[in-house]
Amino acid sequence: MSHRRSAVPTRVGAGLAATTLLFAAGCGGATVNNAASPSSSSDSSTSSSSSTSAAESPVASGSGMSGSEMSGSSMSGSEMSGSSMSGSSSPGGSGGSMSMVPVTGSCGQVNLAMNDWVGYTADAAVVTYVAEKNLGCKVNQKALKEEIAWQGFGSGQIDVVIENWGHDDLVKKYIDTQKVAVDGGLTGNLGQIGWYVPPWMVTKYPDITDSKNLNKYADMFKTSESGGKGQLLDGDPSFVTNDEALVKNLNLNYKVVFAGSEAALIQAFTTAEQNKTPLLGYFYSPQWFLSEVPLVKINLPAYTPGCDADAAKIACDYPNYNLNKIMATKFADSGSSGAALIKNFHWTNDDQNLVAKYITADKMTPAAAAKKWVDANQAKVNAWIGK
Repeated sequence: MSHRRSAVPTRVGAGLAATTLLFAAGCGGATVNNAASPSSSSDSSTSSSSSTSAAESPVASGSGMSGSEMSGSSMSGSEMSGSSMSGSSSPGGSGGSMSMVPVTGSCGQVNLAMNDWVGYTADAAVVTYVAEKNLGCKVNQKALKEEIAWQGFGSGQIDVVIENWGHDDLVKKYIDTQKVAVDGGLTGNLGQIGWYVPPWMVTKYPDITDSKNLNKYADMFKTSESGGKGQLLDGDPSFVTNDEALVKNLNLNYKVVFAGSEAALIQAFTTAEQNKTPLLGYFYSPQWFLSEVPLVKINLPAYTPGCDADAAKIACDYPNYNLNKIMATKFADSGSSGAALIKNFHWTNDDQNLVAKYITADKMTPAAAAKKWVDANQAKVNAWIGK
């Protein structure tokens, strides 16, 4: 969910600490109108002391945790230029057929960036499980913010970003100019970002889903953090987001306030629906939580190609993102069976949401969630590994 950040918002930040519909991560000071805010801890808990902290640069630490050892770190995030095109897929995600590359050679080590949203964690858990169990790879998972992870492609600290939400600026720098990274192909997931309200609000205020009516309701969304304006609750500041520009250019009487993490957003929406308190916030799909609380999307001015070309002047909705994988050029060209697996990895939004649900609502470790999914989807896995 950084989720399309910085011109493409990033997917909600700090990790969901392995858990209960979890909601241990902190709300970074943001407040939910008349509702209890999520707890103050915004870090992503990992069970292995060797995993890199989310704030570290890839150059700062060469150690990561072996994917099958990652038991408690659930993280939740965007699309890229080459293979991600807006509005070209159906909302269900594209799980259709694709050309597979041959899986040959040995594997060795795979340095996998871990961005902080649970959908990303689901992708990484399954890829890690298959890489280690089927190909004999050693996967080092390194918890890093999206833009920080890309810095590791040239140094060899990072081989793979398994779910990218756009980041045209990073594509230009690391793929087009420095040529230290390449597009690893689509994941099969369709990403969508937008503004949402809890279901109860649409029942009581049916016209609230039209962004032209938001100013009428601004007072309802005021909080101690929003400076006399309505609050628009975003996630991690590193997520892909156009929200401050949208508020300004649509002349909305709102202020963007950052919850600090995906977990904090989920907690805020959960509380708002349970307590019937007002909340307007940034959210996205694929996200398992939408099957638990069917948030309702606000209709912003329709996206048209090029309407987001100037970040400062954006006044349109987010595009659809065909999510893709980014690989270090050296790794992609290495002939490693692990690199072939990354290129072949392709599944649907439903697949990702199911694994994310195992990790969060069902409280399974990422490794256990991956095993459960792999055991039930062996034919799909066999296609990835050339069997």
